[in-house]
Amino acid sequence: MSFLSKTLARVSPSPTVAISQLARDLADQGRDIISLSAGEPDFDTPDNIKAAAIAAIQGGKTKYTAPDGIPELKQAVCDKFKRENGLDYKPSQISVSTGGKQVLYNALLATLNPGDEVIIPAPYWVSYPDMVRLGGGEPVIVKGERQMGYKITPEALEAAITPATKWFIFNSPSNPTGAGYTRDELKALTDVLMRHPHVWVMSDDMYEHLAYDGFAFCTPAQVEPGLYDRTLTVNGVSKAYAMTGWRIGYAGGPEHLIAAMRKLQSQSTTNPSSISQWAAVEALNGPQDFLAERNDAFLRRRDLVVAGLNGCDGITCPVPEGAFYVYPDISDCIGKTSKGGTAISDDEAFCKALLEEHGVAVVFGAAFGLSPCFRVSYAASDAQLTEACARIKAFCDGLS
Repeated sequence: MSFLSKTLARVSPSPTVAISQLARDLADQGRDIISLSAGEPDFDTPDNIKAAAIAAIQGGKTKYTAPDGIPELKQAVCDKFKRENGLDYKPSQISVSTGGKQVLYNALLATLNPGDEVIIPAPYWVSYPDMVRLGGGEPVIVKGERQMGYKITPEALEAAITPATKWFIFNSPSNPTGAGYTRDELKALTDVLMRHPHVWVMSDDMYEHLAYDGFAFCTPAQVEPGLYDRTLTVNGVSKAYAMTGWRIGYAGGPEHLIAAMRKLQSQSTTNPSSISQWAAVEALNGPQDFLAERNDAFLRRRDLVVAGLNGCDGITCPVPEGAFYVYPDISDCIGKTSKGGTAISDDEAFCKALLEEHGVAVVFGAAFGLSPCFRVSYAASDAQLTEACARIKAFCDGLS
């Protein structure tokens, strides 16, 4: 009899974490590695946010807090939702956790029962299906093809809904594709959801502020107020504010759901770091002008990478609306052999050979539920991205 839980057998380790670690290990061995695998801004946390954390330490704000957030941060979140999304939440409707990942996990664990289904558009963030399985539910994958900009259609969503459907997980702009739904595209999806009142909506808005070319971000409960009472609107400070290591995520939703999430968190991690919470107060309430400046840099990098990858034999790279990822299609590379002798049987083989032969770490598409593709994070310097694209081109030129 195995000592380990049967639940553990339902999930896999995070491929993005595994590939990032492999890239670090190779670099430690002296290899010249360019890692474009991690979803992490290369910018530093703004100075005013760091100063707020230092002030919190010096002010003795180092004790336990309420399990799901200090009042000041909950109010800052309420103000953010009202100011930027037109959503009215009270502090009792706000949950603050140790990163957006815990917010999502808490909500799923607090609501799922065996047999419950959760609709997840693919390509998806790698953790969604495994979090659903850990919660005892069943992920139902709906694919968004490259020809549709990696977005799902209302018809596909409608076809996936059954009496067992409990949640629909929505992520725009998307990790891993950067695809963003316009207001009209999102309204078409919310119209479907309005016809199925038993389906709840989990909107992961983590990349809200990373949008380009005039793309206007919107979130489901904003587009369709009729969904307000069954939507959990999730966000955090990790990406836009370059605070990945601070581990603060938050959500707004119905009081009874937030209370259930609080109960769960009180018996797991309890409160997020008090210091990080005070830093997040400053992030949300403080100056926001740096966001546009950093977006200009991300836009430049996006265009650099899209052009570089589209110049590679066998690669087709769509132009994403947001986030800091591209998701190129490598259908024309499958079935070939690399210069180093690796058979490119799928996108995982492509990515492993690329790392081994040319020292570029990217994440294979199967990890995100749609192949044959790979994800590039362009949250890196222009010089690194230019060199990475040159190496990918050389790798593709060597395929035969």
